[in-house]
Amino acid sequence: MKYKGYIGHVEYDDEAKIFHGEVIGLRDIITFQGKSVDKLEQAFHDSVNDYLAWCKERCEQPEKTFIF
Repeated sequence: MKYKGYIGHVEYDDEAKIFHGEVIGLRDIITFQGKSVDKLEQAFHDSVNDYLAWCKERCEQPEKTFIF
């Protein structure tokens, strides 16, 4: 998944019946989850937006996903 320059890695948990993911390539940890693809995508967008707002509040430069 990609959003605003961030890349999310997603896995599916068979037991919990839920998708969960994490933004990759950062030292900061950004996670998200959802029970459907639409909910997962919205949670990913919300998590990235929350991270960017948090960085802005703290006057810190947000990290960007680094791909090797």
